[in-house]
Amino acid sequence: MKLLKPITATVLIAAYLVAPITGFAADAKDAKKAKPYPLNTCIVTDEKLGADPDMKPYLFTHGDQEFKLCCKSCKKDFDKNPAKYVSKLAKAEKGKDKKKY
Repeated sequence: MKLLKPITATVLIAAYLVAPITGFAADAKDAKKAKPYPLNTCIVTDEKLGADPDMKPYLFTHGDQEFKLCCKSCKKDFDKNPAKYVSKLAKAEKGKDKKKY
């Protein structure tokens, strides 16, 4: 009986400390599930990504798809109508598949 309280306290403290770590692991798995962005142009402006070496593409995930935009300000346009750009990406991917054959 004397050991029951310290053992219980130790188990509870360990569970309290480990819980946030398992949450971060779940977030990392979700990030890995996103499909990579297949184009080399911004989906909003159609500008070539990396054309300006001083501007790095803005990377984010929408649903299970990764997107790269030429700049962070394009994200506002994307957020106004994401379905438009998701369908635009799907059409672009279909076009790329046809060119391969």
